[in-house]
Amino acid sequence: MAEEKRKRGRPRKNPDAVAAAAEKPARRRGRPPKNKAAEATNPAEKLVYRTGNAWDNPSMSEREIERFCKGYKAFLNKAKTEREFVREAEELAIRNGFVDLDKVLENKTPLKPGDKVYRIVKKKMMMLAVIGNKPCEAGTRMIGAHIDSPRVDIKQNPLYESTDMVFMKTHYYGGIKKYQWLAIPLALHGTIMKADGSVIDICIGEDEGDPVFTITDLLPHLAKDQMDKKLDVAFRGEAMNVLAGSRPDPDKEAKNRFKLNILKILNEKYGITEEDFISAELEMVPAFKAQDLGFDRSMIGAYGHDDRVCAYPALMAILETQNPEYTAVCVLTDKEEIGSVGNTGAQSRALENFLADLCALTTQEPYSDRLLRSCLDKSQMLSADVNAAVDPNFDDTHDKLNAAYLGKGLAILKFSGSRGKSGASDAHAEFVGEIRRLFNENKIPWHITELGAVDKGGGGTIAMMIANLGVDVLDVGVPVLSMHAPFEVVSKVDVYAAFKGYSVFLK
Repeated sequence: MAEEKRKRGRPRKNPDAVAAAAEKPARRRGRPPKNKAAEATNPAEKLVYRTGNAWDNPSMSEREIERFCKGYKAFLNKAKTEREFVREAEELAIRNGFVDLDKVLENKTPLKPGDKVYRIVKKKMMMLAVIGNKPCEAGTRMIGAHIDSPRVDIKQNPLYESTDMVFMKTHYYGGIKKYQWLAIPLALHGTIMKADGSVIDICIGEDEGDPVFTITDLLPHLAKDQMDKKLDVAFRGEAMNVLAGSRPDPDKEAKNRFKLNILKILNEKYGITEEDFISAELEMVPAFKAQDLGFDRSMIGAYGHDDRVCAYPALMAILETQNPEYTAVCVLTDKEEIGSVGNTGAQSRALENFLADLCALTTQEPYSDRLLRSCLDKSQMLSADVNAAVDPNFDDTHDKLNAAYLGKGLAILKFSGSRGKSGASDAHAEFVGEIRRLFNENKIPWHITELGAVDKGGGGTIAMMIANLGVDVLDVGVPVLSMHAPFEVVSKVDVYAAFKGYSVFLK
């Protein structure tokens, strides 16, 4: 029998293969065939809790990470104090359609879903809200962060001269290692209220060509006695005096010629006298800028990551929130580093007053205190504060199974406190589970953490104060290396994970 001709280049079909293929369901073009061996995953893989590096997370775009962190670094350089943070945040809020809540109250204008409002308290605390589709008494979704950082404050009567040099007396603010603040360039930021009632803002040491300041240290050659002492004794708070000048006044007959020369310079430039220091808030902060860190530029080194590395993503998240189900709130507090005290701290009534006004302007019923109580009882908050990342140079300070790591995304802290959870806010399992599920569904990288080994110490956040109001609170923040130092370190991918995580929570 003659062989049938085949089309050139086309292989002869195998009848058995054709029949077998007919029995299989058709695949979509471009989709690879399923590997049944791969589908038969080891059951242990589904049982074991594992953390991965956030850079490997496909939902974390490196382009978006870099874009977001570029904005963060620029903001950080302009907002080294709580007053400066609020000033910059207000500009961004207005640009994004937020209006002053107190002006809304003056006009007695009801708020409707989608409206955006904010309030500033004493120029050091700020709260923002986007009104949700559900009434405020049904609860809110809040992100709470603090915008103060450890620093060195100038005393109210600071200037003195000694050995032909002028110094300023200081009092450090928050928990610091005093020796880290010696022999580095410092900038002076702050506000002075003059005798005539006018207010001036000061910033010296940040612009190109500005002078800087420093706190001097002892040279190693003469520091034997110093280095034999314990750190808390070797470096005394009263000895942390800022070097401010060494040029005398031309009048050789004048007393305190060096101090007098500084006072004349300040009077000529700012119109102030020595007494004006009494009604001033002046802060010494590191003079250097936020910078990329590492050959791969994967990290950011800067002053003030604690807690602006959480506050900035929280601010950006609320600015981009549109039509949330529940009213979305961002709370930016002051004084956390010294106990959240005062009328700009988390222990104040500022948040309650803000929520009460939101309830009053959104309810269809006559306002009563019960609406606020219902709002608080049904509200949830992510306390956006930093966590201490494991440092392999000091790896005995953590329980590594329950520790924060750079580059693994958001650090979830169920409880804070120290030594037996003293002073802690311990979140309920139900709320932890809800946040875990939310982050998993939205592919937000996260890991569970504690703030150091059990007997090593610990710390607190604003969570405890907010939980006392009846709100469900969970600490969710960014891991930091060298926390409370003048130069702290974070991973860019963690910064962006914070923004993504806070955004899905508010929405």
